[in-house]
Amino acid sequence: MLSPAARLVARRLFKTPETVREWEPFLLPGKVFAPFDAAHMQGRPALLVVAERSVSILRQQMDTAPVQAGRLVFSWKIDRLAPGADLADAHNEDSPVRVVLAFDGDRTKLTPRAHRLSELTRLLTGEPLPYASLVYVWSNTEPVGTIVVNPRTDRIRKLVVESGPDQLGRWRDHERDVQADFLKAFGEPPGPLTAVALMTDTDNTQSRLRAWYGGLTLQPRAVDGSR
Repeated sequence: MLSPAARLVARRLFKTPETVREWEPFLLPGKVFAPFDAAHMQGRPALLVVAERSVSILRQQMDTAPVQAGRLVFSWKIDRLAPGADLADAHNEDSPVRVVLAFDGDRTKLTPRAHRLSELTRLLTGEPLPYASLVYVWSNTEPVGTIVVNPRTDRIRKLVVESGPDQLGRWRDHERDVQADFLKAFGEPPGPLTAVALMTDTDNTQSRLRAWYGGLTLQPRAVDGSR
């Protein structure tokens, strides 16, 4: 599902503590998948998604020793927003670009509803929901810094790092302290990182847009708490 050219770009651009597992597409049942293609945009190598009523996820799972996520640096660019997208509305919950971090944790703390949703997800995709997912997003309207709880489960929380149309057509570079962001979103320290993913989705709003993902670097957090 990932072309040789796109796989080469992913290897060059995306740097994480994981050294064994490749970045691979993750398909959702019943959803159209728009591929990640190698591209060069405004002087930068990138992966391009031409989204059209689709959900595109590119994921790297963590198979090495448990990783505590530290500093995250990433870049992205879009040509338009998804009209009518609303991160808090289950029926319109699209975003042109996302960086998703999935974490392990004490699953005995999950509510019965969260357990049921996790089991349903396992039946549909072969995998349970992570204990918690922190998602960096570009929102249509919510101010930067807003935490948006997923309308279907509070185990997925989105942190708005880009908002509105002002920066369309421009590369946007971000640097985040993952532990601080997770504490802000969930009110507890993060557990071990289990996966990192890129996601572009326009299925709910039935819209079309282009999204580019540039470099991504995720560094582990040192044992002493320093980055």
